Amino acid sequence: MLFSRCLIPTVKETPQDAVNASHTFLTRGGFIRRVGAGTYDFLPLGFRVLKKVEGIVRAEMNRAGALEILMPALLPAEYFKETGRWDTFGDNLFRLKDRKGSEMHLGPTHEEIVTDIARREIRSYREMPLNLYQIQTKFRDEPRPRGGLLRCREFIMKDAYSFDVSEEAAKASYERMRVAYCNVYDRMGLTYRMVAADSGAMGGSTSAEFQVLAESGEDAIVACDTCDYAANVEVAVVRPPAASTDDATVMEPERVSTPGKKTIEEVSTFLKVKPEAMLKSLVYVGGETTALVVIRGDHEVNEIAVARALGVADVFLATDVDVKKATGTDIGFVGPIGFKGRVLVDRAASQVKNGIAGGNERDVHVKNVNRGRDYDGDVGDFRLAGTGDGCAKCGKGTLTSYKGIEAGHIFILGTHYTAKMGATFLAEDQQKQPIIMGCYGIGVSRLVAATVEQHHDQDGMRWPMSIAPYQVHICTIGKDDAVNQAAKALYDDLEARGIEVLWDDRDERPGVKFKDADLLGIPLRVTIGGKGLAAGNFELKPRSEPDPKKAEMVPVADAARILEERVKSALAGKK
Repeated sequence: MLFSRCLIPTVKETPQDAVNASHTFLTRGGFIRRVGAGTYDFLPLGFRVLKKVEGIVRAEMNRAGALEILMPALLPAEYFKETGRWDTFGDNLFRLKDRKGSEMHLGPTHEEIVTDIARREIRSYREMPLNLYQIQTKFRDEPRPRGGLLRCREFIMKDAYSFDVSEEAAKASYERMRVAYCNVYDRMGLTYRMVAADSGAMGGSTSAEFQVLAESGEDAIVACDTCDYAANVEVAVVRPPAASTDDATVMEPERVSTPGKKTIEEVSTFLKVKPEAMLKSLVYVGGETTALVVIRGDHEVNEIAVARALGVADVFLATDVDVKKATGTDIGFVGPIGFKGRVLVDRAASQVKNGIAGGNERDVHVKNVNRGRDYDGDVGDFRLAGTGDGCAKCGKGTLTSYKGIEAGHIFILGTHYTAKMGATFLAEDQQKQPIIMGCYGIGVSRLVAATVEQHHDQDGMRWPMSIAPYQVHICTIGKDDAVNQAAKALYDDLEARGIEVLWDDRDERPGVKFKDADLLGIPLRVTIGGKGLAAGNFELKPRSEPDPKKAEMVPVADAARILEERVKSALAGKK
């Protein structure tokens, strides 16, 4: 492709709403353009990358024995109502009515629709295992779409659904998908971790996420330094703290003035104590319940664990008005003493002796607060795991925190949907049984952004060869006829060898071309100029090398062969 004939509208300006590298570079490089909040155009280069990601995903799904189908994006409400998700999906569901007044919605996921296929088409155990998948646009009304392609209202997803006769068979299907997902991320050159995760609105039991490791990731995960345990911090299990051997005397409560000191950091500094000696008290609302969650001052609340304890789908931090109503004081001065309502106490906080907590009065805290004497509640694991916590799986290791971007999620759903929708089969003993389901999602468009988050530098993107928009980028310097003829000969030779080439044939200064080349991130850049050509050489500069300035001179006669070998070697996963 000639640069002058392709739509590649590079810009110098960073989007005002960009907060991460992928949003910045994909926009500046002319890969995407914002249409509205959470919706984007894919321009030619972006679409090429997207289709390559799709191709890898499709190939691995097919290799794993899954069958591709296509389900509609516009769905009647009756299916979600059948399983109760019409209500539980809440405001994230795009709802509409047709001209006859029938309720409909745009599909955020397709468990119900594919289960309907199963209940109509599967009759016998002989027809399973079966795995159906699609690559399709999904719609979710995200309250705060952000990060470019990382959190959108409209996005491309691969969703697969397995159907099996038993839990054991479902685990085998789950394992096939796990292997397929690892193959996808390996082929894309991503560094990732498979971690235990929460099933959320999808339901079911067994669940794991694939997290692409990136400092910009919004998901926090922990991994053991001794065994293979890894989990999202929301579901991570830490080794229980050793029984306290602190024989310090339990002291009498003492109210102290803390004028204007609201945060743990402010109060701990003012009273000259460590945050772990403090009790952080936060008011949450879940359904009709208002609860107080007490954790240690150096920990953070695990809202999923709180929601489970309260028996609700979601919990939210109480508003200033609700906090005042529940405690009689302002945020920052709330404490557990005298709280009228349900109290959840994290296990680590329950062992704090003579702790410091809010005094339920503005500008007042209480010293020497102890559970059992001054307050009580349901003790459990209500805080997020973090670096330094002990691993519960091996009992020896220590957990380390990482940032990640969720790029895939796999579930064993069991009969969560099939039982509700009457999807049964005739078993070998001639008895009807509900089909056992699994579901497996990959955010295809999100993977485009996640790759950039992991593969970029200060100048732009550094695409892995497997999904780069082009594999070789030719830059010609000057207007010399010999330079253009040499470039044309190399361009034609590479295309004949099946190598994807972008030739920057624009009448631009070298600096402009080099800046754009770094921004676009095509793996191999070949510079052809009069001086090098006179010496019989082209300059080859790999964009994906750790040192982006690394360059070498290759003989003109050997250039096409060398480039072909480099491309094929990279695609084969060789260095």
